[in-house]
Amino acid sequence: MTTSPVTTLPTQALLFPELANAYTTSTYRDLAVSILVVDDEKRARQSVCDLIKPTGYRTIQAASVKEALDLLKQRPFTLALVDLNLTDGSGQEILNFVQEQELSTRLIVISGESTFSNATEALRRGACDFIRKPYLPTALLDAVSMTIEKAELQHRFEQVHEQLRGSEELHRFIVNNSPDIIYMLDEQGRFSFINNRAESLLGYNSNKLIGQHYSTIVFSDDHEKARFAFNERRTNERNSKGVELRLLNQNNSEVTFVEARAISVELTAMGVYTTNHSDSTEFIGTYGVIRDVSERKRSEALAQYHRHHDHMTGLPNRTLFNDRLQMALAQAKRSDGQLAIMFLDVDRFRLINDSIGHLAGDNLLQMITKSLKQCLREEDTLARVGGDEFLLLLPTISNGEDTTIIGQKILDLTATPLSYLGNDIRITFSIGIATYPQHGSNIEELVRHAGIAMSHVKQSGRNNYNHYRSELRQNPCQSLELENDLHQAIANDELQLYFQPQIDIQEQRIVGLEALVRWNHAEKGIMLPSLFVPIAEQTRLICDLGNWVLERACAKARYLQDRGFTGLKIAINVSMQQLNHGTFPKQVMEAIARHGLKENCIEIEITESSIMQDMHKAVEVLTELANKGINIAIDDFGTGYSSLSYLRTLPIHTLKIDRSFIQSMSTDTAGSAIVTAILAMAKGLKMNCIAEGVETDKQKDELQRAGCRIMQGYYYSQAQPLEKLIPYLQKARNW
Repeated sequence: MTTSPVTTLPTQALLFPELANAYTTSTYRDLAVSILVVDDEKRARQSVCDLIKPTGYRTIQAASVKEALDLLKQRPFTLALVDLNLTDGSGQEILNFVQEQELSTRLIVISGESTFSNATEALRRGACDFIRKPYLPTALLDAVSMTIEKAELQHRFEQVHEQLRGSEELHRFIVNNSPDIIYMLDEQGRFSFINNRAESLLGYNSNKLIGQHYSTIVFSDDHEKARFAFNERRTNERNSKGVELRLLNQNNSEVTFVEARAISVELTAMGVYTTNHSDSTEFIGTYGVIRDVSERKRSEALAQYHRHHDHMTGLPNRTLFNDRLQMALAQAKRSDGQLAIMFLDVDRFRLINDSIGHLAGDNLLQMITKSLKQCLREEDTLARVGGDEFLLLLPTISNGEDTTIIGQKILDLTATPLSYLGNDIRITFSIGIATYPQHGSNIEELVRHAGIAMSHVKQSGRNNYNHYRSELRQNPCQSLELENDLHQAIANDELQLYFQPQIDIQEQRIVGLEALVRWNHAEKGIMLPSLFVPIAEQTRLICDLGNWVLERACAKARYLQDRGFTGLKIAINVSMQQLNHGTFPKQVMEAIARHGLKENCIEIEITESSIMQDMHKAVEVLTELANKGINIAIDDFGTGYSSLSYLRTLPIHTLKIDRSFIQSMSTDTAGSAIVTAILAMAKGLKMNCIAEGVETDKQKDELQRAGCRIMQGYYYSQAQPLEKLIPYLQKARNW
């Protein structure tokens, strides 16, 4: 940074003309600025240097604590930008060294360690500022600029101080240029002296305040507090210290937080007591210092805000939510009223982050928050308590119908997709509801029961709301017992395959069977996959379960061929965990060969959402299978959050339209439009298309008019064991 002579006299010289000559006879130059950048990541150091370079300040880099300390020992630096976590130690060592050696180097901490204790410790050890990574470039530049400005002011002040040393004007200069307001009151509480700081801080002309009562500048609500602080008469340890007041700012009438101290004459060189002719002391006024603590109050308020709010959405966090829920519970108990807790989870939100990025996910969370607020009353509290989890407090409800109305309003939001960077993204919610006093009497019970109800919605297909019921509660011991039973069921061949036909209505023939696993539990009876597959996925049993299904499906395909039912595909469902297993393609081919089948007899079905968990792996494994002649089908198509670009990447043979679209065709124009669009897409890409969940004549007719050729659902046949389905297959031969 180049230096240049100061072309105007400092304010101090204008105040004291006798000093003007001293300033004009010596050249007063800016401080030559050098900045030490300490970070163990080279790119991070260079990024900071590149950011600072246009300012003209000289920068020097250090990659470790040792290197930084060596540089500080060799030469002075105006400013050091220090990371806390370094390869050979902590940035705190650098702060300690500067403090112990009493170096003039000012410090700004830049760190990803952003806890309140870390920031407090850094500031206590002399840091001027604490900036959390990642940071905005403007924030860093502002902090550097402000710190350099303070360093330059300090440098100039030291120069002026040297020039004024020994002068009788020194005391007057210090008082009038103090960062604090220094005042004297007479015995009536009127200003007899006040320094120039009153003008820069509050906008009052110091001369015009002389003779005015101190209450002139005190905020009206604080008059009583100020009465014994501003015109303090006590001395020694009894005087007022650290009394917080609010003073009026004459420029804009805003309130300024200050700290006022009334200091006795014994503690100053000025004296506010006098001795009369009878050797007794006489009170002549009050000496006080007013220190501006506005920034500290704002920092405290900001810290308080961040302790109780989510930084991304601005919503209350769990701590503040629990506080408000506790107060609402107390009020409900006193008034014999009711309240409700709603646990909201954004369905498949992980897929958004995985498919379009975490930044997009963060932006969508903010959009979701804005939409949710439109459904709420002023007294309701919406809090973000996890990545994609929200808690909603309804502090006053008259009955359960109130929660149903709110729940439906939230679900109605999903009718309109969110638009992000030109892409429409459909957001749905799984919502669990618990009410006081029916479902719990304390915070823990209500939140837990709302979470259980939400989990049940997840297991039942998502995009819905559900009220807590005692039968939904899952005992952890029972869950563990079910896991152990599932281990035994797979090992002991206690599972069973059911099959549901897929009908080509144009050719009037059965073209395939979907294999669906059932568990005939010894105590619980026939269990659907929704009750035990989630446990299998959580405990890594899903691969064992998938292998069992593959082996039995191939055996049943052989059974059908031996009885003359040729040309039927057997579709089996697989999970992403199976695809991630390195030997899955080999297992499929070995099972097919073991039962003497052709490769096209087996079709692998995987859900759209599973593919989005790891697109790269899905492409790799499914392409390998397709190259070996295995058909690939996408299940639940239309419910994922993909950009559909994977349709060009994956070797897909069949799209299966999710049953939710089929069921909404008769009542929802959008549902019919989606089905028509999927059918047109499949035709354009030369793929088969199967409509799942066909249950009525009307659905069948609408699908047929839309051009759907293959259907599956209760309208034709429910899923059954193969032995019971044989008569249906024989009858179908005669269609």
